[in-house]
Amino acid sequence: MSHWPLALADYRRRVSENYALVRARGAGSEPWNSWRETRDALLGSHPQSPLPETDRTGTWSTPFFPYDPAWRVSGSLQPTSGGAYIDIPHSSDGLSTRFSEVGTVSFSQAGRSHALTLFWLDAYGGGLFLPFRDSTAGSTTYGGGRYLLDTVKGADLGSTPNGDLILDFNYAYHPSCAWDGAWSCPLSPPANHLDVRVEAGEQLPRQ
Repeated sequence: MSHWPLALADYRRRVSENYALVRARGAGSEPWNSWRETRDALLGSHPQSPLPETDRTGTWSTPFFPYDPAWRVSGSLQPTSGGAYIDIPHSSDGLSTRFSEVGTVSFSQAGRSHALTLFWLDAYGGGLFLPFRDSTAGSTTYGGGRYLLDTVKGADLGSTPNGDLILDFNYAYHPSCAWDGAWSCPLSPPANHLDVRVEAGEQLPRQ
């Protein structure tokens, strides 16, 4: 599949299908392990993988923190009045993507309360976007943060029966630019910097 629009459409379709299986199977380490295996297969072989071509091997395995059920939480959304626009800077100098603020997602973990700003992509079709940066950034995870939700690309964990967002940080993943500087990606804005170590989700390979 050499024609890049078709390859990109196929990649996004496969990502979306992978998350659909997670939503159908629910919480736990088994669906997470299955999701990881499928994700590794895509990263290690697909022509639209964010990995450099030299790393696209059948043996690719993304390092993750051990699965921790305590990092699967429910996020209560407080909508933002007016939906202010924000241009979120990219990893590449001078580039940015425009989003609007949907609201504040509040959650509790290990007895502490936290809040993240949920964004909506200001482009045709739109999509929810929830990046974050925590105290592992710059060491075991990418300095620009990780993504939890990006529905444009199919990264969607769904909602609880009462309408809260499912925030499972075990599924936190790096933007493409963390793997290859040729990519340009929105970074986590200051409002979404958490002052805790989120030892769940994807890590960077040890050098």
